[in-house]
Amino acid sequence: MRLDHLSFAAGPDGLASTAQRLGGLLGTDFLDGGVHPRFGTRNMILPLSGGTYLEVVEVLDHPASDKAPFGQAVRARSQLGGGWLGWVVAVDDIAAVETRLGREAAKGNRKRPDGTELLWQQIGINGLIADPQLPFFIHWESPAEMHPSAGAAGDFTLACLEIAGDPQRVSEWLGETVEAPLEDVKVEWVAPNGTPGIIAAQVQTPNGLVRI
Repeated sequence: MRLDHLSFAAGPDGLASTAQRLGGLLGTDFLDGGVHPRFGTRNMILPLSGGTYLEVVEVLDHPASDKAPFGQAVRARSQLGGGWLGWVVAVDDIAAVETRLGREAAKGNRKRPDGTELLWQQIGINGLIADPQLPFFIHWESPAEMHPSAGAAGDFTLACLEIAGDPQRVSEWLGETVEAPLEDVKVEWVAPNGTPGIIAAQVQTPNGLVRI
């Protein structure tokens, strides 16, 4: 179990403008990730060192976005003005998570602009919708060399996550201590003053630490 990526919902200015704004703060460009046809969404990504990445995601005018929990979650966050949607944990055994949560994982796929296709399974979006401090789980079926973090420049690193929430609650959801997937990332927990979830991410860049 490890931190896989952070997801940021596009604001009213749309995917490209949101990614450009965040990229401007970080001093780099996000890459076109492609479309998630099963979820009715699309994304742009920024690979980071340590096998993780940042994702800016936007809901599409597509029937799948109304049916898929992930599409619903993205739409709801974007309608609130955009911002951090949640964090995602990669697991090797998705069946164990299915058993613990009592439901089946959803299949996911994303076709990159170059035509290659990424495949995975994910579960826990409804938990995220109900309680945004909770991560959802992903199991990659594509080989490691195709992971969105591949080719990351070593000078962009996730340094710290600021989360409004209860680490004990998150540990119960994970089925193990919350430190396990976040052992390489500093986490600052604060008591929720409103909606729980990610408050900010601090990224170490060539030009210093940037807080988003």
